[in-house]
Amino acid sequence: MNEAPSNPNNAENFQPYLDPNTFVDSDHHEVIAYAQRVGGRDGTDLEKAVRLYYGVRDDFRYDPYGVEMTEHGMKGSSVIERGDGFCITKGALMAAACRVLDIPARLGFADVRNHLASKRMVELMQTDLFVYHGYVEIWLEGKWVKATPAFNLSLCEKFGTLPLEFDGRHDSVFHPLDAAGNQHMEYITDHGTFADIPFADIKASFAKHYPGMYSDDPTKFVGGDMAAEAEADIKGSADDAGGNR
Repeated sequence: MNEAPSNPNNAENFQPYLDPNTFVDSDHHEVIAYAQRVGGRDGTDLEKAVRLYYGVRDDFRYDPYGVEMTEHGMKGSSVIERGDGFCITKGALMAAACRVLDIPARLGFADVRNHLASKRMVELMQTDLFVYHGYVEIWLEGKWVKATPAFNLSLCEKFGTLPLEFDGRHDSVFHPLDAAGNQHMEYITDHGTFADIPFADIKASFAKHYPGMYSDDPTKFVGGDMAAEAEADIKGSADDAGGNR
């Protein structure tokens, strides 16, 4: 049974967070099939949302390379098509899948400083500031709850970072420290929440901050393998430590 997204103390209009949109394309046939298969038809909205979270988190590899800054490339359905995505597109898929199951969902964006980004990623971006990091807010049990299905479990294990868990009742946002106690993620700027991806603003911000990194021309994509880079960075750190003994 679907839970009515009502709150007697809140006159908020939930319809924009239930309707399909350009990037949160909950009317796409593959998104519909994925939401019904993974989220299921049984259980509460919270139970369905939790199932969707772990599905989107781990079924699709996190890949910040080859980001296609086009309408097609930024759609949630593109994650299913590619088999991977980055925080914004995986968030769009998560929000779209929730809407398929009549669960209100919207996108949130923040600038974050990633103190554990791979060396190659930082060199390419010329910064460890990730602008317009995307996450999801889902209306569950009378409140908005944050969910961040970006980093798949296997990638977290290779980087030595704590995987983000989600129970539907508490916010799931990046950990400030990694598994070893090193500084990890730092939230810098909150851009607010949206019914759909603010594509023009994000594209302009990426062009400003990472002119050599992202493109709407597939022939100019910068490739990479985050898992391999994590292993190389860890090996390099171990080698350095061994050389300093």
